[in-house]
Amino acid sequence: MIMKILTLAGALGMFLYGMNIMSSGIQKAAGGRMRKLLGTMTSNPFKGMLSGLGVTALVQSSSATTVMVVGFVSAGLLTLAQAIGVIMGANIGTTMTAWIISIFGFKADVSAIAVPMMALGFLLSLSKKDKLRNISEFVIGFSLLFLGLSLMKSSMPDLSQSPEVLGFIRNWSGRGFLSVLLFLLLGTLLTLILQSSSATVAITLIMLDMGWIEFDMAAAMVLGENIGTTITANIAAMVGNVNAKRAALAHTVFNVFGVIWALAAFTPFVRFIQWLVSLITDDPQTSLVYGISMFHTVFNLITTFIMIWFTKQIEKIVSAVIKDRSKKDEDASEGRIKYLDYGLVATPELALGEASKEADHFGMVMKNGLDYLTEAIRHSADSKAFGQYRDKLVKYEEISDRIEYEIVKFLNDLDKDGLSDGSKAMLRNLIRISGELESLGDSGESISRSLLHMQNYGRSLSAEHIEKLCHMTSLLGSAYEAMIYNLSNKATIKDIDNAVKAEAAINEYRDECRDLELKDIDNKKDAYFETVFFINILEALEKMGDYLINISEAAIRRI
Repeated sequence: MIMKILTLAGALGMFLYGMNIMSSGIQKAAGGRMRKLLGTMTSNPFKGMLSGLGVTALVQSSSATTVMVVGFVSAGLLTLAQAIGVIMGANIGTTMTAWIISIFGFKADVSAIAVPMMALGFLLSLSKKDKLRNISEFVIGFSLLFLGLSLMKSSMPDLSQSPEVLGFIRNWSGRGFLSVLLFLLLGTLLTLILQSSSATVAITLIMLDMGWIEFDMAAAMVLGENIGTTITANIAAMVGNVNAKRAALAHTVFNVFGVIWALAAFTPFVRFIQWLVSLITDDPQTSLVYGISMFHTVFNLITTFIMIWFTKQIEKIVSAVIKDRSKKDEDASEGRIKYLDYGLVATPELALGEASKEADHFGMVMKNGLDYLTEAIRHSADSKAFGQYRDKLVKYEEISDRIEYEIVKFLNDLDKDGLSDGSKAMLRNLIRISGELESLGDSGESISRSLLHMQNYGRSLSAEHIEKLCHMTSLLGSAYEAMIYNLSNKATIKDIDNAVKAEAAINEYRDECRDLELKDIDNKKDAYFETVFFINILEALEKMGDYLINISEAAIRRI
């Protein structure tokens, strides 16, 4: 009996592991296409619903999709109304898993060809082509999933040999509507424990197929699974902002409403599903497992059809329940992370897209730091005014350190095996970009420190020096604009001529100013020290131009 339990636990683990590998393979094969699909989300709830359906069909997990949506709302990429539409689609998309299991796990014995399929998967994994290796991962995951399902079925104890246990379970089923609520609770608890509605659906189908429970009790468990799957999103939202919490609550509202109407019309709804299935097959055993899949799909379709017309009302409800924070708390500092969300780590291809947006945001933050540097140079002779801009530059240096740390940590925490080769190259480039942007923050603070030293020595730059350095920062401003454009359009740009021209202008002006300064340095006498400070600052500004073109080079590098 102990071995039976251990085998059952191992089979469940194989099922879940196979699903994870299969999902990872699909994500890597889809790669950027999945990110583009998410980009189609608009204010139209129907388009959002289709996006949610499509992504969930790819990642095979409504929980994963909903966690992504919570992250997008938290980052400001989606409005609450858009998120609600995507969540509705995710609930429909997740029903595909039940159909796959019903058709291939019960009607057809895929486990018989699962081992040969794993051999095929191994051969594909030896390919040098990235796409074929990703397909091999999907094939192996698919095989493990159905091997696990087959082992789960064979490991389930035969309750016909234990009539007292079977009688106990059936006694649960003989209490009318109370039984429906009991099995709904069971489905909820199983989903909470396994953190996978797909695994709970598989267990429900096995229990039904083996005659442990009746069809209506299996349907009640499916309703419970829809409640249990909302918990993951709510946990993810706990660390998000107020809109992220509202998005997670909207998911709960959607599923709870669906369960309420399904419970209110439970008996006629179950009979309607059985009638629908009778049109597909007249085999009693097949009709049971198909019936649960049909129940799951039709339940979510009806709920979505009803709720999609009330998106604005749902938004108002969750906004009333979760009050907005004070304006002071909502106003984010410039150094705040906008797009990174650890709920996305489980889907590395999508997480990489958000890290890319964070790098774009990082570039814009550092551009603002250049404005403070220009003002610090312009007011370098006024200790009070200079001190204010110096403080800003110190702050920006700290901001750059913090954002770089967050981006690099986020990227390092991603599952690299879940990324295609192209995406791995993108990850390396994002790490390099983050490092170069952090160096810009260091440079601004370092230049302000040089200006502070001049003040401490009782020295100051001449008006001509200040004019030249401010012109240099204006050239840097053009380089920043080129860098930001290249970062924002890194997926489509074919060259970085804009950055090359900007950097050439910086180098040319540096050379011109330096040559003029050194031309009669012997005649400078006491002004020699100002010349040294001027040239050092000029070189430091030119070095910032190097960092900027390095960022554009990393942005365009594909491999």
